[in-house]
Amino acid sequence: MGSPLSSPPVTLDRLSPNWSAVPALHATGRATLATDRLAVIATDAGPLRLALWDQGLRLWLGPERRDDYAILTDPPAALPLALSETDGASILEAGDLRLTVEHAPLSFTLERAGELVQRSPTDGHFRRRFRMPPLARLAEGWLVGFDLPSGWPVYGLGEKWGPLDKRGQFIRSCNHDALGVNSEWSYKNTPFAWSPAGWGLFAHTPAPVAHAVGFATWSHRAYGLLVEDPSLDLFLFAGADGGDLIATYTRLTGRAPVPPLWSLGVILSRAYYRDAQAVLDAAAEVRARAMPCDVITLDGRTWQHTETRFAFEWDGARYPDPAAVIKALRALDFKVCLWEYPLVSVHNPLFETMAARGWLLTDGRTGLPYRYRFDPEPFGEVLTPLPDSGLVDFTHPDAYAYWRDRHAELFATGVHMIKPDFGEQVEEPCVAHNGEGGHALHNVYALLYNRCVYEAAERYAPDGAFLFSRAAWAGSQRYPAQWGGDPQADWEGLAASIRGALSWGLSGAPFYATDVGGFYGDDRDPVLYVRWTQAAVFAAHLRLHGLGEREPWSYGPEAERLSIAALRLRYRLIPYLWDAMATAAATGLPVQRAMALAYPQESEAWRFDTQFLFGDHMLVAPCLRPDGRVDIYLPEGRWRQFPSNTPYEGGRVHRLTLALDQMAVFVPEGRAIPLGPEVETTAVLPQGPVVAETWMAG
Repeated sequence: MGSPLSSPPVTLDRLSPNWSAVPALHATGRATLATDRLAVIATDAGPLRLALWDQGLRLWLGPERRDDYAILTDPPAALPLALSETDGASILEAGDLRLTVEHAPLSFTLERAGELVQRSPTDGHFRRRFRMPPLARLAEGWLVGFDLPSGWPVYGLGEKWGPLDKRGQFIRSCNHDALGVNSEWSYKNTPFAWSPAGWGLFAHTPAPVAHAVGFATWSHRAYGLLVEDPSLDLFLFAGADGGDLIATYTRLTGRAPVPPLWSLGVILSRAYYRDAQAVLDAAAEVRARAMPCDVITLDGRTWQHTETRFAFEWDGARYPDPAAVIKALRALDFKVCLWEYPLVSVHNPLFETMAARGWLLTDGRTGLPYRYRFDPEPFGEVLTPLPDSGLVDFTHPDAYAYWRDRHAELFATGVHMIKPDFGEQVEEPCVAHNGEGGHALHNVYALLYNRCVYEAAERYAPDGAFLFSRAAWAGSQRYPAQWGGDPQADWEGLAASIRGALSWGLSGAPFYATDVGGFYGDDRDPVLYVRWTQAAVFAAHLRLHGLGEREPWSYGPEAERLSIAALRLRYRLIPYLWDAMATAAATGLPVQRAMALAYPQESEAWRFDTQFLFGDHMLVAPCLRPDGRVDIYLPEGRWRQFPSNTPYEGGRVHRLTLALDQMAVFVPEGRAIPLGPEVETTAVLPQGPVVAETWMAG
């Protein structure tokens, strides 16, 4: 435990920080070795603990956390340390790592094989060495500063809709029901960032974390990290490039397994089918029109009664025989996905049952079950308002087991997949069984929820575990997959959704899908729908979803023809995509790789935020304009457009005007792309991907 501070910590005005009022931490004694692998330095905020591992530095300040929620899957083994002292500094060495910690104030320099990895900010003040304190204790938590030289971008920090380079941005790692893709708020966050300069950092915490990444209000030449937790557990590590750094992060927090083959097919959904007959009619029309598709989704309002959800029960008025409906869908070679969320309506008897057993989060002000009240404003005339609800307490072992095992009855009925929606609703007054409050529980709740439902799928799903989760935190990549929330149905919604996918991939999560066509604000734009479908072909997963119909024919005959052609290409690419997923499971590399990740030696390519490498060899630049214009940067070398085999020179930007049936997809000359047969469902591929032919670039 830390020793008391001489004065209460200050509160930081994040939009106008007064750094002179924030006292930097100082050492109050020399470094000592608590063990041969752990160094301790006494400070005016308690003991600073330091360890070196094969990739970098781990440091701790403050009390031990009451619960780490198994965010880490492979905590690194600390290396034996050599400790030496100089005037005003301690030096720790292990392997090829060297950490110099200066005492007054506390600041650091981390080197690997004689090369600088990271250090405290060099942002000085006219009257003092450090303008921003290198390390400080604030009322909100712990402030740590890092150096950020000009010209180096920073990536990661979860699913974010704006520029992939987070430099210049202020980002708070805090999950929100973002109601779109138009602001800094997002559904999936992680306090992991990295730079092509060769460093990565990860704040191991369930709590929110603020990142002022070269944010000029703080400092354009520093990265200020504010961990809003009494406990600071920070990893700082080195790597040759983004692939190395993501591999290290996913070594710490886990990697996704390869999902079932059928999940690579098209997932059809809408909000919502009104009854069983509407679902069956939609499924029949898909097959009648020869549209490739593997899964049909019964969203929340489709299969549950809104006033009493969620309780694992079908709306009996509309589904007197759910098994018969699922049997009919399976007869058409559909897998079935069911929606859920981790809330129980106060109007359902299950609420009182779970409350009596202590299985719901409680209200710290009253000791009663916390009642979450949905904001009615977003619903308006679009959707029926949702009822007051309790939140499942996944920190309670019995509640966790109950929720997990209730899925058995759904899977036994013939369901294949669950869509765990929401998960961002934990609020400040909430208190969990493990004693944690809402502030610390808010983000990690998504991880616990994802884990619970994924374990249910592992136990009970008939054809392999697979989810579509909306909210996520560090470690959620272990429970694939995730989709990108509720984008606006316009060109900017498409562009932001692609950046969200790439940003999530840059944050160690390899599998992602968007709502093809956009979720809300749809004005039946056939060109937008076709371009969104074409872009989604080159994502890990592909789902058609939104408010109202998202079937291709609902946008007109040309949109139907061209979108179904794109979906057929998707199925032909399954052998190639399957290989990319195996790579993702082994390395943490995403299926969709942003240019900074795919081409670390070509900084000219990094600014192209919406183009990406799909797998190892297919470079994709989605069309984001109704006039078909695309600017694509091709890295050095010779390239061939897929599938025409038209040659292009690399090392430059090409401006193309695409017909609506064309896509900007390129393959390096000499590379081969395996293609499967033309199929309408993976049900005809029971033994796995089949290569029918090989397309050769050149």
